[in-house]
Amino acid sequence: MTPSSALGYSITLLEVAVIVIAIRKSIPRLLPVFFAYLLWTVISDLAGFAINPNAINLHSVLYDRFFTVEKSLDSLMLFGVLVELGWSVLRPMRSVLSRRMILVISLAILGVGAMVWPLTGYTVNHAWASNWIVLLRIQQTFSLLSILFFLVLAAMSQFLAIGWRDRELQIATGLGFYSVFSLGAALLHTHPGSVAQFELIEEIVALSYFCSLLYWMYSFLQKEAQRQEFSPQMRSILLTVAGAARANRVAIEDIRKNPLR
Repeated sequence: MTPSSALGYSITLLEVAVIVIAIRKSIPRLLPVFFAYLLWTVISDLAGFAINPNAINLHSVLYDRFFTVEKSLDSLMLFGVLVELGWSVLRPMRSVLSRRMILVISLAILGVGAMVWPLTGYTVNHAWASNWIVLLRIQQTFSLLSILFFLVLAAMSQFLAIGWRDRELQIATGLGFYSVFSLGAALLHTHPGSVAQFELIEEIVALSYFCSLLYWMYSFLQKEAQRQEFSPQMRSILLTVAGAARANRVAIEDIRKNPLR
């Protein structure tokens, strides 16, 4: 077993351990999309082991299809996780917020992603196949979103009444840490290098994900802090946003009902 495969198998075993702990701590009930993401990572890892890209041509049809499906689903799942975390952070005010706030959060994340997208053009090697470039840019866009999401939560933790013992910030921290290394690897891959250099970079990225899993496992074993009420400033901001969204919805419905008015 090579060091690469040893780390890969260790990551999968650690993912399973995190899943077991998550079930014991009722995380699937609180954050079902994140739990589904954990399940997906195990499935994609096992599929990768079955295909064994080291034994086939990386440009073969089989690996190309696997890469396309794996990266597409991974990005879609990560988007769902970010939306879920955003909605979960608002738990103290859910009683006064419409569930349409989830749509507002989704559009906000997509809006930031649209602004980040042009930057990812500098983090891929344009000598690669076009479909790989698009998928990698999508992946790197969500990596940047994960980093920004963590920074926003950390910066606004006082207003959001969350701390390091809250599940949302714990998950965002793990995703943000891994995403920093993923982006760093993307930047390094834009410069031609040897196969050994490429494998070393990927090994470091995998190790960063291993560390994130360890952090999640340790964090989930700790008792979660009881959620506190938002600061008055944050409550006012959220109510203003919710009111604006509700007013826009009413205006759109009114236009639909009376298009000629």
